[in-house]
Amino acid sequence: MHTGFYLRSLLFVFIASQFQASLCITAQPEPRWWKGNLHTHSLWSDGDDYPEMIMDWYKSRGYHFAVLSDHNVIQIGERWSGVASNAGKADAYEKYVAKWGADWVDTRVQEGKLQVRLKPLSEYRPLFDETGRFLIVQSEEVTDRYLTAPIHINVTHPQQTLKPQGGDSVLEVMQNNIDAILAQREATGQPMMPHLNHPNFGWAVTAEEFMQLKGEQFFEVYNGHPSVRNEGDETHASLERFWDIVLTWRLGVLDLPVMYGIATDDAHNYHDEAIGKSNPGRGWVVVRSRYLTPEHLIRAMEVGDFYASSGVVINEISHDVKGIELSIEQTSDEHYTTYFIGTRKDFDPAHEPYRAGNGDPVRVTHRYSDSIGTVLAEVDGISPSYTYQGDEIYVRAKVVSSKSMINPYKEGEVECAWIQPIVLKQH
Repeated sequence: MHTGFYLRSLLFVFIASQFQASLCITAQPEPRWWKGNLHTHSLWSDGDDYPEMIMDWYKSRGYHFAVLSDHNVIQIGERWSGVASNAGKADAYEKYVAKWGADWVDTRVQEGKLQVRLKPLSEYRPLFDETGRFLIVQSEEVTDRYLTAPIHINVTHPQQTLKPQGGDSVLEVMQNNIDAILAQREATGQPMMPHLNHPNFGWAVTAEEFMQLKGEQFFEVYNGHPSVRNEGDETHASLERFWDIVLTWRLGVLDLPVMYGIATDDAHNYHDEAIGKSNPGRGWVVVRSRYLTPEHLIRAMEVGDFYASSGVVINEISHDVKGIELSIEQTSDEHYTTYFIGTRKDFDPAHEPYRAGNGDPVRVTHRYSDSIGTVLAEVDGISPSYTYQGDEIYVRAKVVSSKSMINPYKEGEVECAWIQPIVLKQH
């Protein structure tokens, strides 16, 4: 009897331990917000600093993930950079050695000129990656063009370098590059995410071209480079106007999926902080995910579970069949105004091209009705909400703070956040 009792006790302990183990295996952390930048450059292309210096900048300032999206290259293999001829010159080199030590920095002299070996991602990643705290994600800016139009598409988390695909029109160049990215994703099984960079750079992409793109879900509604013209001008649509036109036509006419807006730095300059320089820290995304991995971040972004920001912090975004509610983090005595923006299903579809003096149409985004991308509500305070009226195709939100940006790309910028569109009715 004593032996039987002992065996039953052991069996009970074993079953209990297995049950506890199963709980540990199945329990998952609650989703949380992760801050990251998806567009940045280093000396691997046209940035002016070394990868380790740049990653240290982001990690030390509370970012959770960052990329180096250099032009037409991922950081694999051997590459040497001339100290006197690269964008950072001696100043960057001296800071690099002072930070990491002469033993870390590999140098050589070629034809009498000092060169530094640029570390590949696999070599410097261990200095920074930290589970649940910081993650470097491999990236590339696929840099292409059509005639005079620069067409740049970032790919987050590629496995191999992607070559520019070219094409016979702006739309074809975009589509060919998106198709190549998606083909690599399919072939490798590795999640990767394309996004269109700065559509107004070189006035490269019109809303009419971009709205037709297939397989793409993201574009930069805000880019911190001083030359990308986020705000447009008299004949070129701002990127927010561009977004509303694209959303309205994709959802209300073309039967294509929603398009999400991201904010990025597009940083190149790390030594001089000023208007006119493309500095880090101007635009980022904040992604809600259980885990800090490329797969979880990409999956969350593909369902719109993120917001873009140039300074405003959102604590919570909730929406249901009735409406949208936001909780904004109050800092100091700033004032916040939230604009709920959308297009109703009875919008006026009429549009016309801008024309040159001789009457010929100009290749810019057309002039559209004010019924597209209208302000549905304007709400002050840190707890804004919007109740759906039932006739909206989509609703997005922009939060505008009274606080000036610490390092703006142009005079007068204030901190903002862009909340992703909620689709209510699709054609």
